[in-house]
Amino acid sequence: MMSDMSELKKTLSIAGIAVLLGAVAIVSAPRRAAPDAFFDVGEPFFPEFTDPEEAATLEVIEFDEEQAAAIPFMVTNRNGLWTIPSHHDYPADGEERLADAAANIISVIKDDFRSDNVADHEALGVIDPTDDTVSSLQGRGSRVTFRAADERVLADLVIGRSVPGRPGLRFVRVPDQKRVYAARFEADISTAFEDWIETNLLEVEREQVDRITLNEYFIDERTLSVVRRGEFIMSKDGEDAWSANEAPAGQEVDTVQVNLLIGAVMTMRIAGVRPKPPGLSGNLREAFEQGQISQSDVQTLTSRGFYPTAEGGLLSNDGELLVRTNEGVLYTLRFGEIVYGRGEAVAVGDDSSDEEETGSGENRYVFITAEFDESALPEPDASDADAHASWENRVREGREKAERLANRFAGWYYVIQSGSYDRVHRPSAEFLKDIEEAEAD
Repeated sequence: MMSDMSELKKTLSIAGIAVLLGAVAIVSAPRRAAPDAFFDVGEPFFPEFTDPEEAATLEVIEFDEEQAAAIPFMVTNRNGLWTIPSHHDYPADGEERLADAAANIISVIKDDFRSDNVADHEALGVIDPTDDTVSSLQGRGSRVTFRAADERVLADLVIGRSVPGRPGLRFVRVPDQKRVYAARFEADISTAFEDWIETNLLEVEREQVDRITLNEYFIDERTLSVVRRGEFIMSKDGEDAWSANEAPAGQEVDTVQVNLLIGAVMTMRIAGVRPKPPGLSGNLREAFEQGQISQSDVQTLTSRGFYPTAEGGLLSNDGELLVRTNEGVLYTLRFGEIVYGRGEAVAVGDDSSDEEETGSGENRYVFITAEFDESALPEPDASDADAHASWENRVREGREKAERLANRFAGWYYVIQSGSYDRVHRPSAEFLKDIEEAEAD
């Protein structure tokens, strides 16, 4: 009997272990969603959002794991003016790009249901980047929000990881919901500052440029003295011919290099901006004469590599480039201090900027001004009424453009990318070449 009881206990023990293992298997196996979990597959995320033109604000929040911080980017329309609030309210060229992005978000549908388990959010990359209740720095997605002019939310999604084996599909989630879907999301919603601003900042066209001046000097910061190298002026003589004020014997202007310089000016890449103090946003000479510039204003100038003179002028760390057009607009680009750092530290400026000098491949402060140069449009003889009327129109248009651009540049220090700086800040010797002897007939 004892033997039978032992066998029974042994059998029950084995059975118990089997039941336990079975329970563990059930818990750890991937859960299959019930059929009713797919009730909304195929539906749009935001059925009431149908008109892309209704979008007045786009906000994209990404998470920087290195800084353990959410990084916001916003572009919005305020009273008809597009600005970038996340970047000092700098004017944006954003209407068309925002409408395209809105049209893309409208077209996103719930292609497939994936999970309603909060524990899956990290693996799928759909944790809200602004969620402070979650300790994990990983698995945070990008939150994309569109709002109407009245601040009403039109669309709001957290965009997560790509769906393995299904190109073009991403895991997505509405921020206040647990459900995660796979959805086709291929919209190019850039958070790069330079993608949302005027690409041809100076509004210069190649054929308009008729004079270029390289004012070559630098500031010895130890003695605060100006070390001048010379002023090299190149003037357009014909459709594709240039001459220089100081071309050594046997040399001439290299037109190819001039065209490369003009192209670099047209495509100058802006990496960031900094707002100027009010006293520095107008005419410096008048501001100095009227005592509108404080000592702190002067410090903001010098810290960026710009030095006011007693005459109300302005010198810069690394010289100047002056570009004039046949419209009479004269642009002056003054090259200041190096801007170290990367990412938002360069685009917006913050305390995390890298102060360590890492070489020449860095960004650069540029102080840009525009003014009207009357000498670009000589007045014709008044006896020719038609020619004189045409000249008056051109002068008026030139003045208006110069004033508009001066107002655009007045409030900002610009930071240009290192590559752009290297292309627009070149020594005069690079624009000369040996005169080629004419080929014999």
